[in-house]
Amino acid sequence: MQLLSSQITGFIENSSWIRKMFESGIALKKQYGADAVCDFSLGNPDVPAPAMIEDILTDLAKETNKPFTFGYMPNGGFPWARQIIADLVKKEQGVEITADDAVLTCGAAGAMNAFFRAVMEPGDEVLAVAPFFVEYGFYTSNHQATFRTVMSKPDTFELDVDAIDAAITPKTRALIINSPNNPTGAVYTKEELTELAAVLEKHTKANGRPVYLIADEPYRFLAFDGVEVPSILPLYDYAVVMSSFSKNLSMAGERVGYIALSPRMKDRGQLINGLMLTNRILGFVNPPVVGQHMLKAALDAQVDPSIYERRRDAMAKVLSNAGYDFHLPKGAFYFFPKAPGGDDVTFCNRLMEEKILAVPGTGFGGPGYFRLTFCVEEEVINRSAEGFKRAIESLA
Repeated sequence: MQLLSSQITGFIENSSWIRKMFESGIALKKQYGADAVCDFSLGNPDVPAPAMIEDILTDLAKETNKPFTFGYMPNGGFPWARQIIADLVKKEQGVEITADDAVLTCGAAGAMNAFFRAVMEPGDEVLAVAPFFVEYGFYTSNHQATFRTVMSKPDTFELDVDAIDAAITPKTRALIINSPNNPTGAVYTKEELTELAAVLEKHTKANGRPVYLIADEPYRFLAFDGVEVPSILPLYDYAVVMSSFSKNLSMAGERVGYIALSPRMKDRGQLINGLMLTNRILGFVNPPVVGQHMLKAALDAQVDPSIYERRRDAMAKVLSNAGYDFHLPKGAFYFFPKAPGGDDVTFCNRLMEEKILAVPGTGFGGPGYFRLTFCVEEEVINRSAEGFKRAIESLA
């Protein structure tokens, strides 16, 4: 008896390498103890949320005089929460937007699914710059569209705008970029993005309908060494920012995110109305009530980025001393080194023998590399040094 659709069966069989390695880590920790395993598999922020998160939860639990309800609200979130998002985007993107240009969602994943449901026709295409966050492909398939990728430049992971230009077809409805990038740590420059915007504008005019530029930005707050994360909304009429508060407020489990549209977009009110509808009919109903109150309290007090910068430097030292070939990440909390020997799956299995958990780059559309997260304590990073050395020396 077939209980699942063939598509979902296929998704399960090809499920995320991140989860596979995470589950392997659970087994290793049971066998050897958590202190013996160096787990760099899951990008789950471990830095505590700002203190005022606890304060707002305490106030809500005590039922203070603050106006609060668990009831239904407008599909796009509380009006005051939409205004908060508009003010945030105005500050980050340097554009004049209003609350009417933003919608609260159930995380960035909910935002992307609501957007695709609103704009996709069966048979449309979504492009993503590879390496990429693996679930983009699943979100695309949810809406009867085809997912395709365009590789970034080798090793530096810069945008290959010429390759993107060549990959766009009349069926292309959207291009996803993620900067700072998961898994590479790359941050695209304003020059790259300006060139990209010109290419998308050309195809939008030729195709007679928008090619949307989706900027997935949960790591915007986390760039190192003074690197600028350029604003995308001023560069292109059909730019869309999607983000969440999973990383900058360490609220990954609360699932609060948003969509904001470029104020240059014509008829954007029509798209906002569509997002209001799809935000509901996909079953999300409304963004979490408690989460909206939490972000209101903590938005100006994000986690300390210097914690991650120290961890990045510690990981770079470990990898350099062991002889790995890698590009120093400019943002986010990931390294994406080359896999010694070239086979990323085999090498990640070799690391597991050293009780080190990494994720094969194959899972991100980047075979020949592997991903390491550094959202773990420095002690774990430093403890991994000898294991990394033994693993690479075993291939010499």
